[in-house]
Amino acid sequence: MKIVFFGLSITSTWGNGHATTYRSLVRALSARKHEIIFLERDVEWYANQRDMADPPFCKLHLYKTLADLKRQFRADIRSADCIVIGSYVPDGVVVAEWVTRNAQGPIAFYDIDTPVTLAKLAKGDYEYLSPQLIPLFDLYLSFTGGPLLDRLATEFGARMVRPLFCSADPDLYYPQPGKKLWDLGYIGTYSADRHSQFERLLLAPAHLHSSGRFIVAGSQYPPEIQWPTNLVRISHLPWLRHREFYNLQRFTLNLTRGPMVKAGFSPSVRLFEAAACGTAIISDRWPGLETFFKPGKEILVAASTREILDIIKSEPEWRIRQIGKAARERFLEEHTPDDRAAEFESYVAELFARSRAPSNVA
Repeated sequence: MKIVFFGLSITSTWGNGHATTYRSLVRALSARKHEIIFLERDVEWYANQRDMADPPFCKLHLYKTLADLKRQFRADIRSADCIVIGSYVPDGVVVAEWVTRNAQGPIAFYDIDTPVTLAKLAKGDYEYLSPQLIPLFDLYLSFTGGPLLDRLATEFGARMVRPLFCSADPDLYYPQPGKKLWDLGYIGTYSADRHSQFERLLLAPAHLHSSGRFIVAGSQYPPEIQWPTNLVRISHLPWLRHREFYNLQRFTLNLTRGPMVKAGFSPSVRLFEAAACGTAIISDRWPGLETFFKPGKEILVAASTREILDIIKSEPEWRIRQIGKAARERFLEEHTPDDRAAEFESYVAELFARSRAPSNVA
């Protein structure tokens, strides 16, 4: 198939998790012999922080303005077998309206931020999606599973809703031998709606466990945060160093944004990256976690500072290794990019089958 993607970014991981998701999915689709065109708005903040300026697994095109987009890529939109428009695409509503007027093949909306999207719609914030657009998409792909999928269909009129979770590339993320430098680490861009968990599950343990070793990587943290002296800060960690980052930790922390916790069934990219590396994960609690990794066997769960400290101080090293190994095995069985690409293919095949099915005539 010829598949055209509109995404927030595939060229830069600075301040967003979208690029990692697109890279793993598009690479897997390309390996399965699909032709991929990726269209990205050329914006200054990503242009200055590009860590994959020329992806080898797709044809990348950057466009400056909507006029450039419409002038240069109308033919690609009309000839595509399938078009995927992602969440947070700049001027996403205008882009989607233009695509629906010109596309010949099915159109999918890929919501990498589904609970956030629905919260924005409820407030009348149509930054990248409007309620009127949702019934026009042939397929609504969601980072979030569970009950939220039914809500998209019943409340918003989505025609066909399916989960398409994130993943991580096992060729890039894998275990590496070596000494563990950190007792607990975390990677993630700052978000106000997970700050309370960040304080409770990382900052407070670091302050209380003065002999422990902690590390945080990520941008946009407020200057007023009081960082413990036994915690190392990295403002931006290039994606090629993520594997090393996970492998240097005894435990890595997974924190979920507030709307995702409320909705449940919303695994993060970092969850799968860490699992692929065989690093033992401590996660906050959210509904549906057990459908991805089994608590107590493949992942540990903590809700308080005391629980985090108990895990860090008391878990024997053999059990830490066992949990990391079990998480990696589960990842390789169910959550690789090839698994996601196969799911995507099955959804598109279902669309084509529906279009060919004879209609009932009274």
